[in-house]
Amino acid sequence: MTTNRTSRPGQTNLFTTRADALSDDTFDGDLDRDGAPRPLYDGDQLERDERAALRRVSGLSTELEDVTEVEYRQLRLERVVLASVWSDGTTADAENSLRELAALAETAGSTVLEGVMQRRQKPDAATYLGKGKAIELRDIVIAEGADTVICDDELAPSQRRSLEDVVKVKVIDRTALILDIFAQHAKSREGKAQVELAQLQYLLPRLRGWGESMSRQAGGQAAGGQGMGSRGPGETKIELDRRRINTRVAKLKREIKDMKTSRDTRRHSRQAGGVPSVAIAGYTNAGKSSLLNRLTGAGVLVENQLFATLDPTVRRSQTDDGRIFTLADTVGFVRSLPHQLVEAFRSTLEEVGDADLLLHVVDGSHPDPEGQITAVREVLAQVGGDRIKEVIVINKADIADPEVLDRLRRHEKHAITVSARTGEGLDALRELIATELPQPEIEVEVLVPYDRGDLVSRLHDEAEILESRHGAEGTHVRAKVSSAMEAELSAYTVIAS
Repeated sequence: MTTNRTSRPGQTNLFTTRADALSDDTFDGDLDRDGAPRPLYDGDQLERDERAALRRVSGLSTELEDVTEVEYRQLRLERVVLASVWSDGTTADAENSLRELAALAETAGSTVLEGVMQRRQKPDAATYLGKGKAIELRDIVIAEGADTVICDDELAPSQRRSLEDVVKVKVIDRTALILDIFAQHAKSREGKAQVELAQLQYLLPRLRGWGESMSRQAGGQAAGGQGMGSRGPGETKIELDRRRINTRVAKLKREIKDMKTSRDTRRHSRQAGGVPSVAIAGYTNAGKSSLLNRLTGAGVLVENQLFATLDPTVRRSQTDDGRIFTLADTVGFVRSLPHQLVEAFRSTLEEVGDADLLLHVVDGSHPDPEGQITAVREVLAQVGGDRIKEVIVINKADIADPEVLDRLRRHEKHAITVSARTGEGLDALRELIATELPQPEIEVEVLVPYDRGDLVSRLHDEAEILESRHGAEGTHVRAKVSSAMEAELSAYTVIAS
């Protein structure tokens, strides 16, 4: 077994490499790959100031007293050390995974100090890293002055407790970190409820108690003053907590179900109107929101952060020939996305499963874009997204390696290269969307009276007009329409003589 330890920030290591790869200079600079000026456009950033206000302030004590939870989140800058067990794959795969963990930690507001990778056949059942390496990790934590250790896997409750007993600081795993990011970024009522549900489901098996929390509450009628002979064993504090969490989980599930009904109603109304839908899905930070802004001018928040978008955004657009369709931006995916989040966000992800076309956005500048594609498809398969037509949209072509772009185009049969930042390839993408969207196929010939101008307007928006002329009794139209519109026009059908 071997241990690979990174050096301090400022030296050449995987964290400085990651910081260079994700820095504002790379993504927000003024030059593209060929040194040419690059325009900056990501729509109106409606939440940027508010999101920036939640960034931590360095130099403050990590042991604050007499502050609210909100103040604590705004002020505390946690200093973290990362730990990873490398069981399979190449060294590059292990380093990419740790880079991603570093990006997640920084998105959550932490300062990454060190990283430790250990080569093992499988994680230690007791302390994840193994007893000797856990002691070495404790020495690193002391030397760096860290207050948190983040592990690159989901830990069993016993593993987390055992590792905390060794390193003497807080230990969290990858799942808890992602849940924390989601909790910071959720804005809508539905998004907050979904995140809280996922957090409670994660917390339930990890409750721990000691001291007075293990003592029993008075049972029976003792609290009512009945005295001796009426006291039962009652509940321990931890049992009380479990019951309260289960009650809250049940309430959140009911609320999310009610909110899902409203979302389904809106989606079904669009479908009933024959409006095709396009879903934008992909790995987190692949540029989905930037692409939506470019195509529709939606003004969705764009940040060089993981999971900047949690609440889905649906915007209306149209093809060059005038056909209306909707574009839906969805939450980003990540490797080993916690199953609690997949379940909690299932109603949101159904926007993908019910779409007519899926734009699967891939970061062409990422070290492992194929791994991103695989991770996204695994999650999409859980919500039915693998059954709809998929187009691989390779984004960030202005900063990606041309050889990587060629490799992706060879491997993926249905792929197109774009840059949401410069606008490269977007016209071709619009043409591709128009081609792949379902076309109206039912030919009708109708005479629409002049007092139903709304139907004529909808025909021009949603149908393919073959012929149109005005007569004494109304507008005579021959067009190809959807089955839903055919039913609405049935009263005005022209019967051939």
